[in-house]
Amino acid sequence: MKITFLGHACLSIEIADCTILVDPFITGNEKAKGIVDIQELNPNYILLTHAHQDHILDVESIAKRVNATIVSNYEIAMHYQAKGFLVHPMNHGGNWIFDFGKVKYTNAIHTSSFPDGTYGGQPGGFIIEANGKTIYIAGDTALTMDMKLIPMQYNLDLAVLPIGDNFTMGIEDAVIAADFLSCKNVLGYHFDTFGFIEINHEQAIERFKVGGKELHLLDIGGSLEI
Repeated sequence: MKITFLGHACLSIEIADCTILVDPFITGNEKAKGIVDIQELNPNYILLTHAHQDHILDVESIAKRVNATIVSNYEIAMHYQAKGFLVHPMNHGGNWIFDFGKVKYTNAIHTSSFPDGTYGGQPGGFIIEANGKTIYIAGDTALTMDMKLIPMQYNLDLAVLPIGDNFTMGIEDAVIAADFLSCKNVLGYHFDTFGFIEINHEQAIERFKVGGKELHLLDIGGSLEI
């Protein structure tokens, strides 16, 4: 399983011959310009954690071009189905076996609305099991005791956690989240995109190291294999 960081909270996940795109916010991200070209992205599936603009901006242009299936909560899925897109609706605690592996839609503590203010359902995250590996993508969330439930069922190979603070967990809470998840291998995301969520990289990596964990902070376009 190859995970590529495309900036902010956007990930590309390659599982065998299938590509999954998570929360595509690329054309609006100044830091991704000149690095990521959405015309070169060809996902089979697009997973959306919630409806905020910095997570859905490029969904329609990408999904229309490649006929990707949009996977998200019921409200978001119905929003895109009404526009003619292929969708797979889910809700919290639900699992589905796709052709690439198994996905569970998990709880997250955040808000969710489309750019025009309409309701975007409740936010969530995803657990993906494929090819003997398991990853947890938290989505935008606060630290929550619900995370303690995950290692009761899953042995995570990687936890993808927001670390930028202000709108989500910050570094200190993310370290605790990794403890709750019983996962020492963490990929940080949702940081540095704009002023509210800028972090000190060296301090963040050291804080996780002190806690007995490894924090990966990838450059945009950088990849991690598990």
